[in-house]
Amino acid sequence: MNPLLMIQDGVSDVQTAVDTMASVAAPERITLWDMTLKGGWIMLVLAILLALAVYIAIERYLALRQALNTNNDNAFMNNIRQYIHKGDLESARALSKSTNSPLARMVDKGLSRLGRPLSDIQAAIENEGTLEVARLEKRVSLVATVASLGPMIGFLGTVTGMVTCFQDMAFAGNNIEIATLATGMYEAMVTTIGGLIVGIICYFLYNILVTRINKVVLDIEVRATEFMDLLHEPA
Repeated sequence: MNPLLMIQDGVSDVQTAVDTMASVAAPERITLWDMTLKGGWIMLVLAILLALAVYIAIERYLALRQALNTNNDNAFMNNIRQYIHKGDLESARALSKSTNSPLARMVDKGLSRLGRPLSDIQAAIENEGTLEVARLEKRVSLVATVASLGPMIGFLGTVTGMVTCFQDMAFAGNNIEIATLATGMYEAMVTTIGGLIVGIICYFLYNILVTRINKVVLDIEVRATEFMDLLHEPA
């Protein structure tokens, strides 16, 4: 037999053996989606809660961004000041009613009380400001609820996953293998990670919203004081 052919056959056999060993030693990697699915129904609950919290956070952020518009508020207050100095209260009321902002609604409430003592006007403005803050905070507490609820649901998945592990161990008897426990362990670990991720994201979004709300509240208080000072200015 030709020695060259024997060497080629030997090299081919060695290469085949190496490929076989590599395929055995390197198991197929699990994608992020496959790992998420191993979390079971708990991951679906977490996904729904996260989607709800993100939707609320985006909607509230846009509403707060619209409410805190310094340029529009400055222009609005300048126009109100001019109307009041001219004694044109009807135009001032019309402007405040046509402007969609917390400041405009507070000023309109104050203008509707003109002629009464300043303490009554200030009380009316403060009451309207309280209502505006409540509108701005609408559904924000749900984001905080999801932030605290996410890790708890993830821990629930951890417990159910460990229960699954013990059930698999009981059914396997003396023939326990790692693959037998993999389903429950995956559920336990993946749901824990998922719950923590949901909690972290929602906690971050909640703090952003709270910061924006505090800025709006401060701006409302400053504008209310500015309006009260305007009523003391000579016509």
